[in-house]
Amino acid sequence: MYMGSHILGSKTITDRMLCSWIRCRRKAWLDQNENTHKKVWSAHRALQLDHQHKSLEGFLSNSPQKGIDGLKRGAREVVGVRLRGLTSLGFHIEGHPLLLQKINGNSFWGKFSYIPITVRQGHRITRENRLSLAFWGYLLEQFQKIEVKYGLAISKVNNDLEVEKIILTKKTKAELLDSLKRINKEICKEDPPALISDRKKCALCSWKQLCDEKANQEGDLSEVNGVGAKRKNILQEIGISNLNELASTSPIDLSKKLSKYGEAHEKIAPQLISQAKVQSNLIPKRLGEKIILPELKFAKEVLIYDIESDPDARHDFLHGFILLRRRENGEWSLDDAKYKPILNIENNNEKAILNKIKHRLKAFQDIPVLHYGETELLSFYKLAKRHGENEKEIKIMTVNFIDIHARLKRGWLLPLSNYSLKNVAQWLDFRWTYKGSNGARALLWWRQWKRSVEIRNRRSNKLEWILKYNRDDCIATWKIAEWLLNEQ
Repeated sequence: MYMGSHILGSKTITDRMLCSWIRCRRKAWLDQNENTHKKVWSAHRALQLDHQHKSLEGFLSNSPQKGIDGLKRGAREVVGVRLRGLTSLGFHIEGHPLLLQKINGNSFWGKFSYIPITVRQGHRITRENRLSLAFWGYLLEQFQKIEVKYGLAISKVNNDLEVEKIILTKKTKAELLDSLKRINKEICKEDPPALISDRKKCALCSWKQLCDEKANQEGDLSEVNGVGAKRKNILQEIGISNLNELASTSPIDLSKKLSKYGEAHEKIAPQLISQAKVQSNLIPKRLGEKIILPELKFAKEVLIYDIESDPDARHDFLHGFILLRRRENGEWSLDDAKYKPILNIENNNEKAILNKIKHRLKAFQDIPVLHYGETELLSFYKLAKRHGENEKEIKIMTVNFIDIHARLKRGWLLPLSNYSLKNVAQWLDFRWTYKGSNGARALLWWRQWKRSVEIRNRRSNKLEWILKYNRDDCIATWKIAEWLLNEQ
């Protein structure tokens, strides 16, 4: 065991490297070997750090002491400790525990020892949580000269702090050492690992843009809409390795080969081939001749609805509406559109928010309500049910809801890897007011605005940014609906 100044070798494995590797082996390699200028800032990472800060703040009884001196003094809680050590295989490891908490035990320092604490990001303990605790525990054992039998995973959920004890079993420790061995081998390879099968996770990664470029160049199957990790593996098993090969496959032949993997895979074969062809030749394809939005043919008005949420707090903090009218010449114009937001700042009076939404829907009860995806309908339904609305009343209020995403998927194949609001609207040349804005960044703005009001008690323009972003989401929904109208 050694601590203090040391020039780290290229094979030193850190806790951050371990976490990256658990999420994605390619990410771990890129973190160590690729030009960092190619990374793109991610709001998701900022949100994770924000949640981490709130969870630790809620857990701490007093201001923690810092560094090795805090451990020597036997402080109750210590941050800012850097631990270095060696694995049983002889390579260097380094960890920076988020927080160490004092417990009873005969350690190197006296009649006390320390356990590591991590922050759980979602609703479940992950492999990353377990192995991070095991990693810090492994280093602490060398440092304290006493076994670390468990750690804690904490998480701030709404106003409650959840604390879970994680036993560091022999199996967990063996899994850690096996993972470190594999990382040590892989990180020094000349070429990065292949793209992961489930690329939905890439939305959270700062290397997403680089990997997207790689996937496009290779025609990776994960780029085909409708092909997830499991289906990609199945296609590779039957000899289809990229988008172009899928596009040129016979539907009958593919259905036959996929039949042994289940009826769902067999039935979707023709659609997968059609989607691959559309993405290959970059030409959208109409599915059938049925009118996609018949409700808008004679409509004089439409209401567009979009929600912004904090999923960790289960808080829909903004319900945005745009009322759009058709002019006498039959054209729709956004110039006269009226944006009406309903803010739910404290989330402590849902009944009042529900009444405001009900009032708005009843004021325009005979016109179509457009939304993109199922979020708005489900959120309103759950809100209404929580406050005693019966099924009949909810159905009356939502009968005119139209999911533009569902209608689009039913009527068209687009040359896109996914049919998200951002992806489709940008394909139609719509641009948001703030470049790079998305739901995660809007949530970050929301939390920052809340903090500026509650803690610093000063004005912030982030609420204005959120409202503009939500209005843009409403307009983007309309742009897609308008395209469907013009093409039907």
